[in-house]
Amino acid sequence: MRWLLDQGLSRGAVRELERLRHDAIHVGDVQMAASADSEILAYGLIHNRIVVTLDADFHALLAHSDAHQPSVLRIREEGLKGPETALLIDQISGRFKSELVRGCIMTYINGKVRLRMLPLSR
Repeated sequence: MRWLLDQGLSRGAVRELERLRHDAIHVGDVQMAASADSEILAYGLIHNRIVVTLDADFHALLAHSDAHQPSVLRIREEGLKGPETALLIDQISGRFKSELVRGCIMTYINGKVRLRMLPLSR
């Protein structure tokens, strides 16, 4: 799968995801570390990448649009190290691959995943 990790997530997670055979980049790798959330979503859409973030604003932006993509995974577990983050993303991608490909917003918290398919205005 193709991932775009937002600021606040470890760049080490990118290396670990690549080791797990994912295509992953960090917003800092594409000079978007200070970009607005809407710009990061646009990049994810154009480049067919799933956005991974700690930030609730991405879900809010998608909720107020009629967008079908990109999928956004919000991780609500702070303090995860790169390898832990990558392993979590790898596990979620294995379990929810079709939903992530089709377009969804997803939140991971306390070992559980909440999922809503896009567009939310249906």
